[in-house]
Amino acid sequence: MDAFSTALSSFVTGFAWAPPWLVSFCVIALALFAALATHALAVRLVRRTLSRRDAFWQALIARTRRPTRMALIVAALGPAVSAAPLSAGQADAGRHVLLVLFILLIGWIAMTALDIGAALYLRGFKVDVEDNLLARKHVTQVRILRRAMAILVGLFTLALALMTVPGVKQWGVSLLAAGGAASLIVGLALQPLLTNLIAGIQIAVTQPIRIDDAVIVEKEWGNIEEITATYVVVRLWDWRRLVLPLTYFIQTPFQNWTRENAALIGTAMLYVDPAAPVDRLRTKLEEIARASPLWDGKVVNLAVTDIRPDVMEIRCLVSARNAPTTFDLRCEVREKMMAFLRDELPEAFPRSRLALAADPARSVFTERPS
Repeated sequence: MDAFSTALSSFVTGFAWAPPWLVSFCVIALALFAALATHALAVRLVRRTLSRRDAFWQALIARTRRPTRMALIVAALGPAVSAAPLSAGQADAGRHVLLVLFILLIGWIAMTALDIGAALYLRGFKVDVEDNLLARKHVTQVRILRRAMAILVGLFTLALALMTVPGVKQWGVSLLAAGGAASLIVGLALQPLLTNLIAGIQIAVTQPIRIDDAVIVEKEWGNIEEITATYVVVRLWDWRRLVLPLTYFIQTPFQNWTRENAALIGTAMLYVDPAAPVDRLRTKLEEIARASPLWDGKVVNLAVTDIRPDVMEIRCLVSARNAPTTFDLRCEVREKMMAFLRDELPEAFPRSRLALAADPARSVFTERPS
């Protein structure tokens, strides 16, 4: 950097005959060209070196390319502003612009570091596998905490940048110190954002929901598709999207079907004649479950749960590895049990009975199909 400053000083001395504004423009343009050329050369060399590495390192280069370019530009413009023949006011304005750019650059680097750290941490967790409960837990925590930290870094960076401007310095102080009338206004304006930010941290720590959890919210079934810093996107069963604030999952009861594990027990209800052979129905249910690739081999059960004058209620229980599979297995059980009743036990369908007193000494019962 000292050699670069010396070169710029020599350039200014060699063009002392030119107008100051032209020399200043040329010096700044030269500094920008040197910074961009150096950055382009460095990126090309690093990419060539890591060309045989995995895709993560290529993505890392792409993620850090812009912040590093900005860093080189700021570093080159510092000596350029000092060497250029600017007036005192112009030099002060240039230094102030560089200071603001430097503060914004630090915030940008911090956010990029957050992204890189999150990506490195999540490399060991795969969500696209069958047993992804642990992976979804860590993915949810990292995404929410990263977004919360990004908001805090953004607010802190903005506050420092404002503190360098005399006219709005109080706003920056208010953001940092949270004092005075300005901080009260800012606090009221940011209340929804801060409320959801705190709710996001609570969700990341306690994890009532995770990415890809199966939930029932607002009487709709779906999966958690995205968790941002302020809202949650639920992908409903028919591909609609339900957008809810983070505070909803802290303040409102909801069902989470995959809180501890993804396996679920599904229910299929049958309504048959009270004289239907329960043992044959139970045997048929076990046969259907064992023959189905959707069954996880854990739970299969048939029980009579209610008897009414004309109908008997039978509950079929089967388990599967996740919510969508459980739903499909329930449908398969209903279809095959109804086909079994139709083909082999038609007399098991509910019927209405009517008793007629044909003779005082005896009664004749007739049956009428319902």
